[in-house]
Amino acid sequence: MLKSADGRRPRVLILTLHHGSTHVRISRALEKALLHLRPNLKVEVVDALALCAPWFRAYYNSYEIPLKYWPGLWDYIERRQHQGETSGPWWLYRLGARPLFRYIEAFAPDVVAATEVGLGEIAVIHKRDAGARYSLVGMQTFAYERPWAQPEVDLFVSYPGEVAAQIRSLGVPPERILECGVPVDPAFSLCPNRSALRTRLGLRHDLPVLLVNFGGSGKGKPREVVSELQKVQQPFQVVFISRRDESLRKELLRLCAGMAHARVLSWVDNMHEWMAAADLLVSRAGGGIVAESLNCGLPILVFDAPPGNERRFCQLIEECWHTGYWVKQPGELATRIDHLLRHKEELEQLRSNALRHAYPDAARIAAEAILHLGEKPEDEGGSRPS
Repeated sequence: MLKSADGRRPRVLILTLHHGSTHVRISRALEKALLHLRPNLKVEVVDALALCAPWFRAYYNSYEIPLKYWPGLWDYIERRQHQGETSGPWWLYRLGARPLFRYIEAFAPDVVAATEVGLGEIAVIHKRDAGARYSLVGMQTFAYERPWAQPEVDLFVSYPGEVAAQIRSLGVPPERILECGVPVDPAFSLCPNRSALRTRLGLRHDLPVLLVNFGGSGKGKPREVVSELQKVQQPFQVVFISRRDESLRKELLRLCAGMAHARVLSWVDNMHEWMAAADLLVSRAGGGIVAESLNCGLPILVFDAPPGNERRFCQLIEECWHTGYWVKQPGELATRIDHLLRHKEELEQLRSNALRHAYPDAARIAAEAILHLGEKPEDEGGSRPS
């Protein structure tokens, strides 16, 4: 198991981002699994951008401008980043991440895990320039960009099948790829007694449950979604999750006034229960929510997918896994829901497909592999900082 060369508590540093909620959720799931296996482990989850220079944070977050106002331009930029050798100028990363480099050196990690490609590149730069000897782990969800393929990355935690094949196509040796699934909290899993769960949550047993999630950042198109739901002819009950966005919650309450069997919730600590109780999820295609829905056996209808990885995830959902559908036009949502509620056998097939693609033990398996990285001899790059 992971051991520190100088006798101190072994340390794992997880670099994450607060863009949406996926990065934080998979980071916390890994942290929980690591501490369950090794309670004496020193694990720290940090918002890496918060530890970088302020001007660099502004640069890093500038993608939001074309994404919001000029999606076509962002699509072009993102495709170039996805296929290029680097996601951005490394000289700029070196300058902007200097405070983060100092933090890493002070923490003296045995293993660093990064949940996003730019953070992975920053850690690669630090390892390369400083001669750091910690092991580096990639923790992206369902898509690894070409810039990840660096010799300094010791382990890629990967979803099996298409995602692992994509990593191999980048020239990554197969022995560096761990095909275990996306690390999410094991609470997201198939519920053995959905009837009792629905009773506890106050849901009706005679109506299918639609769960509408507007994403960890609370962004979405509530007016369009509610308008589509009001066109659905089949009877159903719906639960909206507005997360921490109070203005979104109030807007949903206003839009749903007079709508039968509708509930609006803000932040919930039992999202796994709502997903386990639902029949169909309507959501953005964030990596975390997609992995959680698979583990719960919950079919998904994806809406409002921006250019980039979310659209790649949509293709996996619809074309590869057959666990849901990508609703490309707002007017298609009501039609698709009506169809699935009328054809229960198709909805059940989507549910079965989701369960076949579930990996509820991914966090534990990834944690075990990270702990075992410490067993590598020094000449294989597995030694820790002195």
